[in-house]
Amino acid sequence: MNASEDVTMVDESVVIRIDSSADPTAMAEDEMVPKYYSNLLQEVLEASDEEEDEEEEEQPQPIQKLPSLTLEGVAKFITETNPKNICFMVGAGISTSAGIPDFRSPGTGLYDNLEKYNLDDPQDIFDIDFFEENPEPFFTLAKELFPEGLKPTLCHYFIKLVEKKGLLKRCFTQNIDSLEYIAGISEEKVVAAHGSHNTSTCRGCGKKFDLDWITGHLNSKSLVPHCDEDLCDGVVKPDIIFFGESLPRRFFLSAIEDAPVCDLLIIMGTSLVVQPFAQLAHEVSDDVPRLLINMTSAGKRKRDMSEKALKYGEEGNIRDVFWQGTCDNGALELATLLGWKDDLNELISTEHERLEHLHGLKKAAALTKSSP
Repeated sequence: MNASEDVTMVDESVVIRIDSSADPTAMAEDEMVPKYYSNLLQEVLEASDEEEDEEEEEQPQPIQKLPSLTLEGVAKFITETNPKNICFMVGAGISTSAGIPDFRSPGTGLYDNLEKYNLDDPQDIFDIDFFEENPEPFFTLAKELFPEGLKPTLCHYFIKLVEKKGLLKRCFTQNIDSLEYIAGISEEKVVAAHGSHNTSTCRGCGKKFDLDWITGHLNSKSLVPHCDEDLCDGVVKPDIIFFGESLPRRFFLSAIEDAPVCDLLIIMGTSLVVQPFAQLAHEVSDDVPRLLINMTSAGKRKRDMSEKALKYGEEGNIRDVFWQGTCDNGALELATLLGWKDDLNELISTEHERLEHLHGLKKAAALTKSSP
């Protein structure tokens, strides 16, 4: 990457499906990173790599910390070393069981709903210039993507449980579904690399709106939400990152802060092709264990030429583990190996009851408001 390049979302970065984010990760436009700043992470990390190269002769070779390069080995590592700075990198796959289909798949209701707009590519609705010209297609999709009463998955609650155990440093997410927040993971622990709909911002006056406001509006008769300030009436856009917009400043700052201290990296539900998000997997120390839980192989050198690409299944691998399957099943298996299964089930039950209670209160309030 050179200094003239802008870092925006590329490739599959808008896997905006919930099958596959005071919110510090969903910033107003004036808080977004200038284009030049988007290269800061890469420049700082490259400079760090150069310093490491200069001192390479003095540095000991990394050693294998895992008892075995298996999920059992990861569980034993956690049990025996009690790592306090576990970092997660998560993508669309952790939200698969929440039930919203991939909007790009032909034959789905979401895809069919977009056909009337004659889009060359469904992802055009996430282009900021297209949105400014015609926001209606985006909100047609958003109405289906962000329904009321949405519940986090087992995988989300596993991350919350890691936090409750005092072991979570950060959860970096590509998802915009806000399920990390809904699961109760602390806001300071979540970095939504592509923003989220946890908050929204008026494109006219900059007024902020919360999750309840935008979700309620998406379920009303009016499709495109407009600002309620007098003399404004600007379009209110969820604080997700569109193509053509810079990533949040906090993503870069957190990556620089967290990579050196991370003592276990767990990657779930992402194919690791979206930059600069995927770069995070390379930046932890060379002896830090990395666990990938995913339906398919990801992060290998056939797609990623970096020397720090994941090396599971290769000769000389000392730290990388690949568990193939759904994220929910992988998280449940790891929780079981850790002896946390009962804790996880209790957390899910308690949180689902809480969410159902809140949803009931909101429905009752809405009915009261609509009564004559």
